Amino acid sequence: MKPHVQPTSEEVTFLPNEIIVSKTDLKGRITYANSIFSRICGYSRAELMNAPHSIIRHPDMPRCVFKLLWDQLGEEREIFAYVKNMSRNGAFYWVFAHVTPSFDNDGKVVGYHSSRRVADRRVLGEVIEPLYRDLRKIETSQATAKDGLAASFTQLMNIVKSKAASYDELIFSL
Repeated sequence: MKPHVQPTSEEVTFLPNEIIVSKTDLKGRITYANSIFSRICGYSRAELMNAPHSIIRHPDMPRCVFKLLWDQLGEEREIFAYVKNMSRNGAFYWVFAHVTPSFDNDGKVVGYHSSRRVADRRVLGEVIEPLYRDLRKIETSQATAKDGLAASFTQLMNIVKSKAASYDELIFSL
């Protein structure tokens, strides 16, 4: 169960040459966390083991971004995304995440691997933060969480279609 953490306005940063790495099983439970991940999120590596990766989910993150992530992973495709995470003490940190399926020797997906780098401040301020605020407003303006997710996902896909041939193309054009 995810502990209740109150978000703060404090930001945690890490160096451009540092890479946050984690691996999960098929259900998103953490099976590996590097020391940088542990340091930035404030949980020990032991506490992270078998915890749901959502332990670091920041409430400012639109659910539709995670739907897109899981949809692409479900198609055995990698995804790049800007993600706002929350540390154990409620501080936030932005990452540019690259998430890929992990395959066994028979080509079967057995989990997921995520590498996160420092997010581009210009892209965050000019594009991602305003977009994510708008998507969260859509999500919270609907009668149910399910309707909110559907409405925000439709909006995200409409934005992608208006600006690029695909989500990946849009992200790399920023």
